[in-house]
Amino acid sequence: MEAKFFRFLKLVGVGFKARSESQGRELFLKLGFSHEVQFTAPPAVRAFCFKPNIICCTGIDKDRVHQFAGAVRSCKPPEVYKGKGILYIDEVIKTKPGKKQKK
Repeated sequence: MEAKFFRFLKLVGVGFKARSESQGRELFLKLGFSHEVQFTAPPAVRAFCFKPNIICCTGIDKDRVHQFAGAVRSCKPPEVYKGKGILYIDEVIKTKPGKKQKK
């Protein structure tokens, strides 16, 4: 399969890990839940893990690649206070300030 389209995802958080099996068909995520989250890639998409916290979704169909990456991201979207979660590698999260202490 000749991959033309790529989408990189980054896992930010303590203990967040990803691994891929069976030549990029299965993606397993440890996201702090009580169980591992498993994704099965569509026929034209593969998912590879370069590091435990970086996922690469590749394929020949742009729509399917982006839809699969969005489905993975929706499992744990980035939160606005600390920026933890699954985010695209070129995405910038604008963090909110927390509660201020009174003097």
